[in-house]
Amino acid sequence: MTKTAMRLHLVFCLSISAALFTGCGEQHNNEQTATYTDTATVAKTVPAANPDTLGFTLPVLDALFYEDGFEAQLKSELQLTDEQVQKLKEVAHASVANLTEEGPYSGSTRAANAYSREQVKNVIGEEKTNQLLQLVARRYANGDTDGLLPTQPNAIPTDTRVIVNIPAFRMDVFQDGKLLKTYRIGIGYPEFPLPIGMRRAEQIIFNPTWTPPDEPWVKGKVQPGKKVAAGSKLNPLGPIKIPIGLPNLIHGGKAVSKLGNFASHGCVGLSNQQVQDFAGQLSQLSGTQLTVDSISGFEKNKTETKNVKLNKAIPVELRYETIVAENGNLHIYRDVYERGTNTQENLTGVLAVYGIKYESLSEQEKAAITQALNAMNQDAKGEPIAGVGNNANATNDTLSKNSEDTATDKKERTKKGKVTKAVKRQKEIVVPVGALAGKGYPAPVSLDSGAKSTVTRH
Repeated sequence: MTKTAMRLHLVFCLSISAALFTGCGEQHNNEQTATYTDTATVAKTVPAANPDTLGFTLPVLDALFYEDGFEAQLKSELQLTDEQVQKLKEVAHASVANLTEEGPYSGSTRAANAYSREQVKNVIGEEKTNQLLQLVARRYANGDTDGLLPTQPNAIPTDTRVIVNIPAFRMDVFQDGKLLKTYRIGIGYPEFPLPIGMRRAEQIIFNPTWTPPDEPWVKGKVQPGKKVAAGSKLNPLGPIKIPIGLPNLIHGGKAVSKLGNFASHGCVGLSNQQVQDFAGQLSQLSGTQLTVDSISGFEKNKTETKNVKLNKAIPVELRYETIVAENGNLHIYRDVYERGTNTQENLTGVLAVYGIKYESLSEQEKAAITQALNAMNQDAKGEPIAGVGNNANATNDTLSKNSEDTATDKKERTKKGKVTKAVKRQKEIVVPVGALAGKGYPAPVSLDSGAKSTVTRH
């Protein structure tokens, strides 16, 4: 096993998040048509990554150091010294050693991000820290695929792909622009956020093994460094894992109660039954001969790891949209990674896709939308994340104070040594908007919530 692969097993599946903002495309009066473009074109139109919107944490940096070429890139592009690189390694690894999954904790994503940037700045300075964040954005925003990226909110694809909307805890399977199936998913902890951008699924690994790390959260359940066999109840990956580009996975092993919540170290989490069904969907989309009977056969032979290469790679689009139009309604999701997306500006952009101006809405609709944006714009402590409309509580002074509080929050998290496992407060508010009737992103199809799910026959 390569050093990179070993580290991926050691931390389950850490993630690098680079938040891309893409502008609104053409306006449409009736049915939304997807607007996608190639990666190179998007790179020219997307502004430079904003350090405040990057899901950058020290555990993420720790994972980066185990990827081929990253350390050399730091030295060549950022001109970091050997001493600086070594110090960054030590700081990043210490952050992972502090984390455990035992017990509840309600930490702040912004706190983790701000503290991480502060620690990096102490080692390499502010200018080099900003350069590091830009490097992370360039390296991981688009993953390792030449697939298509959307250039407008709520884009509906015309091709075959999987779309994961992180704050909606939703994964959709599209074939030639038609939504075939929807899954309720678990997402990465705020300390291990899921990325945004294009990835691809090229293989399905049945009965994966797992090598546990030498970290506190293992808690003596297994021996660090000693491989946990496929099929073991102590193996958190479940019966199937699907790599979607380093260092992320879609995998099983999640309890149904974990779906719709924080549930992993930077992966898309499914129940065992869900991931078996999803494997069947991928095999069908890719033209791979993999029947429900063969999937069941792999499941019965739990101790044998089997890699199945897909005949055609399937694009996986990871997006972060907290404002989604859907047939007469606006679905406003909680900003779970605290990226400041529930704003009047983003709302205006979503409405513009459907040829609707905010000013044309009724006063009742506008009031309900503003209330929903404010409610979904609060962190775990009930503090506003970003300015919304005329929300007087979300002032720059308030946000500045929140940033000042991040060090205290981080010290408390380190003291407790726990990842954030639950989303606090309501996760979604639906606001009816008459002008959106018959418009928007499709509603879930054959929603698999993980409860009593069955494998779809292909």
